[in-house]
Amino acid sequence: MRDDLGTELITRHPVRRVVSLVPSLTEAIAATRPEALVGATDWCTHPPGLDVTRVRGTKNPDRDLISELRPDLVVANQEENRELDVKRLRAEGIPVWVTRIETLDEAFTSMRRLFTTGLGWGVPDWLVEAEQVWAPPPAGLRGRAAVAIWRDPWMVVGSSTFTGDVLAHLGLENVFAHHVERYPHVDLAEIDRPDIDLVLLPDEPYVFTPDDGPEAFTRTRTILCSGRSLTWYGPSLVTARAELEARLASA
Repeated sequence: MRDDLGTELITRHPVRRVVSLVPSLTEAIAATRPEALVGATDWCTHPPGLDVTRVRGTKNPDRDLISELRPDLVVANQEENRELDVKRLRAEGIPVWVTRIETLDEAFTSMRRLFTTGLGWGVPDWLVEAEQVWAPPPAGLRGRAAVAIWRDPWMVVGSSTFTGDVLAHLGLENVFAHHVERYPHVDLAEIDRPDIDLVLLPDEPYVFTPDDGPEAFTRTRTILCSGRSLTWYGPSLVTARAELEARLASA
């Protein structure tokens, strides 16, 4: 079997012990077969009350601890995890399945491959439901938007990102969709300008709040929204569309 990057892996089927290095994948596995999840990062916040061994962060996983957990498979993501960590885990004989996700369609395809080919569990019900939720096209164009992911310095969602594709499915044109960088640094004036209809301020990775973010804008409307709904691929996709559309309708 091969992961999203074409790397051939050998592991037992069905997989019984999983360590996840990606919050979205942690939630997906916990929602499907919670007893198989034995380790996750400190950033894995869903489902609430998740009780598994924590293996530090996405960029600095504790490889010794991961090895001690004896996983049949470690799941990772090309964007969120370091290639160096993946290579070192594999060098220790630990199979690592790496996902590559930049669009909603890729998310659905990748998740199906992970659960059927990688884990040997079959397609989970939540994935079928999420595909149905996002199948209809947007009702129409809502306008031009930007998504801020950090401030001081300000950073936005640029080209070839999952979040940018979510915007498109909501009927929003990402102003920075054709930027050469995926997450460019910008001056505030580049997003607080009259030809942008809306700036979304999610609560992760930077925690924008009513008192931290909106006050910086004098020309462009802003809305606070759930970072999980906007950036996570997994069971959150079942409710994300309705949640985001409700926030847009109230803006």
